[in-house]
Amino acid sequence: MADLRSNFVGIKSPNPFWLASAPPTDKAYNVVRAFEAGWGGVVWKTLGEDPPVVNVSGPRYSTLLTPDRRVMGFNNIELITDRPLAVNLAEIRQVKRDWPDRALVVSIMVPCNEESWRTILKQVEDTGADGVELNFGCPHGMSERGMGSAVGQVPEYIEMVTAWAKAHTRLPVIVKLTPNITDVRQPAQAAKRGGADAVSLINTINSVMGVDPRTLTMVPSTGGMGSHGGYCGPAVRPIALNMVAEIARSPETAGLPISGIGGVGSWRDALDFMALGSGTVQVCTAAMVHGFKIVQEMASGLSNYMDEMGFTSIDQIVGRAVPTVTDWRYLNLRHVSKAVIDADKCISCGRCHVVCEDTSHQAITAMKDGVRHFEVKEEECVGCNLCVSVCPVESCITMRDLAPGEIDARTGEAVLAEPLNWTQHPNNPMATPA
Repeated sequence: MADLRSNFVGIKSPNPFWLASAPPTDKAYNVVRAFEAGWGGVVWKTLGEDPPVVNVSGPRYSTLLTPDRRVMGFNNIELITDRPLAVNLAEIRQVKRDWPDRALVVSIMVPCNEESWRTILKQVEDTGADGVELNFGCPHGMSERGMGSAVGQVPEYIEMVTAWAKAHTRLPVIVKLTPNITDVRQPAQAAKRGGADAVSLINTINSVMGVDPRTLTMVPSTGGMGSHGGYCGPAVRPIALNMVAEIARSPETAGLPISGIGGVGSWRDALDFMALGSGTVQVCTAAMVHGFKIVQEMASGLSNYMDEMGFTSIDQIVGRAVPTVTDWRYLNLRHVSKAVIDADKCISCGRCHVVCEDTSHQAITAMKDGVRHFEVKEEECVGCNLCVSVCPVESCITMRDLAPGEIDARTGEAVLAEPLNWTQHPNNPMATPA
């Protein structure tokens, strides 16, 4: 049987599925319901100094929906906790006492002075919490006050505050990174220099969701005015996966534990994050859309997958795909793939032909002997995968790799076994010898 137990920088949990610091983790009532549903851990909604912040009383969330009203993107303008610090601390203490086997990490955000960090870190440590997460990612509201992403966009600040945290608590310190930056490797390196035990990413992406067509005012709005918010949900997952992989494969941060965040809604999503270097995954949007019991499908799905693959622990998955991620210039330019259409599965919808004919390489026929028929013209196909992407029938169109020595109908040349990448390509003026 697969063992889902996680030991992330010394923080133990029965499974790697944690709730992210967000509205679902703002109070004991929610956290207890989450633990009852089966979540392995939570990151308590970000604590700040007293007096607490004031949130808007009105729309805080908006969504990007598919035509069938599935949530693809989620926008949030809510700030950190608006409950008194003492109330949060008391609840954290009680929840940890009642649920000792679950991971309970506390997110923190205070102004950039050492005394503020020293004070709140001591208070959090006294609750018995398992760790702290430094919120250097929040892109709205708090950033305007010199916190959140205003810190996360300046590596020197990240290093400085992380060092303060390590000096003033014995708890593991996780640094939460902002995606609103040019190169996520730089803040990750700064966190490591400051002594961080791990990083978590991504926090939400700066966004504006749109305009009300009747009033031509931004939405959501408060009294007719709106503000940018934090974007999350399934639509951000590819962005998050890229940033996780970049940190995992960078020589400067390789080996730095990662807690992956960004659009995790199923065990399959979690697997992607874990294979690209995440030791745990954090979830918010999926829980807010479907409720806490979604974790049961995540845990059972991952367990079944591990059993099928022969994995006995999640450590056997974490980072397995990282060596397969590289820069474009190192891709093999002698590799050739061609699309293949399974005529038995084809429903003759014609989407593959239309998109290839209009926007790609005119490599798919629409007629054969006067009959509607879809077939790949290998002499035109460049293996771009567009037809696979738009086909509504799973596995109807697949990609076939040509073997070394096989003739490429497009060029009339044999596929060579020796790899060639852009650094060796004769068209590259900086090419180096093969």
